[in-house]
Amino acid sequence: MKLLRVGTAGAERPALLDRDGTLRDLSGIVPDIDGELLADASALARVRAAAEAPGVLPALDATGLRIGPPLGRIGKIVCIGLNYHDHAAETGAEIPAEPILFFKAPDTVVGPDDTVLVPRGSRKTDWEVELAVVIGRTARYLETAEDGLAHVAGYATAHDVSEREFQIERGGTWDKGKNCETFNPLGPWLVTADEVPDPQALPLRLWVNGELRQNGSTAEQIFPVGEVVRYLSHFMTLYPGDVINTGTPAGVAMGQPEPKPYLRAGDVVELEVEGLGRQRQELKGA
Repeated sequence: MKLLRVGTAGAERPALLDRDGTLRDLSGIVPDIDGELLADASALARVRAAAEAPGVLPALDATGLRIGPPLGRIGKIVCIGLNYHDHAAETGAEIPAEPILFFKAPDTVVGPDDTVLVPRGSRKTDWEVELAVVIGRTARYLETAEDGLAHVAGYATAHDVSEREFQIERGGTWDKGKNCETFNPLGPWLVTADEVPDPQALPLRLWVNGELRQNGSTAEQIFPVGEVVRYLSHFMTLYPGDVINTGTPAGVAMGQPEPKPYLRAGDVVELEVEGLGRQRQELKGA
């Protein structure tokens, strides 16, 4: 299923994109798309049954309708740094022996087509297309990568916007270059795991002002999805509704020759993970 949330920011309602591409209202079936729903097999079964029965879910007019983040009440966002062989190479970094972890606050999440704000004083705002993993079952001390995949509810397109000066040159951890407002557009859809048979075979692309900048595949991940979930479960408990951003392929501004083409107000970024939907953001000053 392709689950999404539509409406004004803070007042989104649950919806579904059916097999014919029609937007359907789910608000009569479930209150929201969130961890509580993803952990409830019976509620998900009701959604599936309604989606397959003709005439049960009313159609929504998508004209002018904002698409919000496809997941509400996100618990935590765990991010994996330098998780693609080609991205590590372009930045001159060694291949990490274990996953590099950092966090994004849930309040960085915006809709897939919402405005992204360039922070005040920023000189190095960068783009990163990523595969986002959404947890559907509580994960603690998992033993295998297969167990990790079994705890995934679904997948989404994510944009891990980053300010490289804040991240790298200002001391401390990466987090302050990752947590500026609007720095995690998510969506448009949460695609359930049954529709993504192999998360290691997904093309990812990103354009800036119409120019293709990233063109990679999750096959290049150093630590694949199942292993990432397994690994994280030994350091923290993962709950339904938690999100994992799994890293970005080569092609970021930081990896380009001087002068590096960092983002500025007025730029337009478009990105997609194949099968998980496309995003478009106009950048403005904060």
